[in-house]
Amino acid sequence: MTLIALIAATLAGLLHVFIFLLESFRWQEDNTRRVFGTTPEQAETTKQLAYNQGFYNLFLALTAFAGVATFAWPTVSTTLLIVSLGSMLGAAVVLVTNDRSKLRAALIQGGLPLVGLLALAIRIATG
Repeated sequence: MTLIALIAATLAGLLHVFIFLLESFRWQEDNTRRVFGTTPEQAETTKQLAYNQGFYNLFLALTAFAGVATFAWPTVSTTLLIVSLGSMLGAAVVLVTNDRSKLRAALIQGGLPLVGLLALAIRIATG
């Protein structure tokens, strides 16, 4: 189960790095606006918010990567992974409860963190 958690955390981290790039550096590009469903005017108005939000995603990714990198220290690794994956999953829940039309995005954003957290829970429960 540890390997599944580490793989899920790595993939979730990579996804959040990609989201960081979209939100912080490509927010006003046509392809990014299509992904997020924004108009050019909305993208212009929200670019500072998106830039900031992108960095939140980067920090979540870095915490997940730190959890993976410290796997030799299970307590440290598990703590970092629970914090990062739990935050990613929490953000996905907030996304879909705020706007039901964002279900697909929430599943993409929260799926890998959920798998990682479940794998961690099974590892902890089985000792």
